[in-house]
Amino acid sequence: MSKPFVILHLGLGSFHRAHQAVYLNRLIEQGETDWVLAGGNLRGDMLETIAALQKQGGAYTLETVTPGGERHYERIQSIRHIIPYEPSLAGLIEVGADANTRIISFTVTEAGYYLDAHNKLETTYTDLASDIAGTTRSTIYGALAAILNERKRLGSGPVTLLNCDNLRSNGERFKLGFADFLTRRGDTSLLAWVNASTSTPNDMVDRITPRPLPDVAARVKAATGFDDGAPVMGEKFIQWVIEDHFIAGRPAWEKVGAEMVDSVLPYEEAKIRLLNATHSCFAWAGTLIGLQYIHEGVDHPAIRQMAFDYVTDDVMPSLEADTSPYPLDLAAYRDVVLDRFSNPHIQDTNQRVAADGFAKIPGFLGPTFRECLARGASIAAVAKLPALFFEFLGRWHRGELPFEYQDQGMDPASAHAIFASADPLDAFARDPILWGPLAGDARLLAALRTAHAEVLAFVAANAKR
Repeated sequence: MSKPFVILHLGLGSFHRAHQAVYLNRLIEQGETDWVLAGGNLRGDMLETIAALQKQGGAYTLETVTPGGERHYERIQSIRHIIPYEPSLAGLIEVGADANTRIISFTVTEAGYYLDAHNKLETTYTDLASDIAGTTRSTIYGALAAILNERKRLGSGPVTLLNCDNLRSNGERFKLGFADFLTRRGDTSLLAWVNASTSTPNDMVDRITPRPLPDVAARVKAATGFDDGAPVMGEKFIQWVIEDHFIAGRPAWEKVGAEMVDSVLPYEEAKIRLLNATHSCFAWAGTLIGLQYIHEGVDHPAIRQMAFDYVTDDVMPSLEADTSPYPLDLAAYRDVVLDRFSNPHIQDTNQRVAADGFAKIPGFLGPTFRECLARGASIAAVAKLPALFFEFLGRWHRGELPFEYQDQGMDPASAHAIFASADPLDAFARDPILWGPLAGDARLLAALRTAHAEVLAFVAANAKR
């Protein structure tokens, strides 16, 4: 019997283990045993989880929960090889360079690609600059350069590079960033090999997956009797839309619910603008008035109205003007999203969802701003979201947030400088990382001033005393 083909996944966080690994597990359970997963991390984090997965042979339990509180437990055994972290990434390189590995997938968050508005690398980040210099391998670009260079040396054949992050046109943009990385290194030989021997399909992934709290393991133990050291939990809803462009074969994911399409664009636009952006709206607004969880914000009439107006007034008209007829019922999709976010059993924290605003403003909101302005439409509803983030960021600047804020795309010194300026909102509206070609636009600043005043009134009326 021949060995199964391998998908090497970089980034064994909760989302991958509640999403891509689940699709493959269900395929294996149907008797399709031609593919398995291997995986590890690019940095020395999640060490306890990785150790637990190693001890359990890569297996773990997934708990899903409906908005009504119905819980289901599923044993996931599709990850057959857990690769422990070490800085040289030798284990990942060995697996990735093997001819039997036909797909290398990755989840490193939106901010982990360091891309500006022109899909060029923002080289001011020290970890990226260190990877370009070749002294470290801590970014997706440095890791893949090392893996693919060894694959090229061994003559192991073509491989698909599958980006599974919430990045618009994620495969295409990753490829542009990687080409810029290799060009800055002067590695024209590897760049030529990448262009000839890899494919980078776009895809859209969706499942709300909070960081698992200790009570997940307790419920798994009570329900299954298994003392799981690395359980994950998420909502019942799951979706994966993938462009069918794989250079070296793929699993038959369509047999277990994945949608294989020619273009993922309309699906990802709806998801990024309706779901991801409203998620951030609930997180930023909820934090400002003292809430801890996403579902609490959905239950708050004023916050829910902000999110509803943003989608209905600005996003839906923008999408429908660009693509008519739209392949999705956007109003129905909006309502499904709000229902999913209202799930109190997920216990998804504002801290998790509020992260990485410096990537989310340009990625999730920027296109709607540009499209509304281009057709002379109001930007009042969409402006409310960055106005929330501005006030949220001000609390970070003053040390007033109730949690540690994490933002891979933010330069802390530059962010602090916004609030040290004579007119912080003007400085915020001029930030090139946040706004790209819209930075300094008078229409943007005017809308932000109005929206920020409304945010301050909202906080004054609703903040917990």
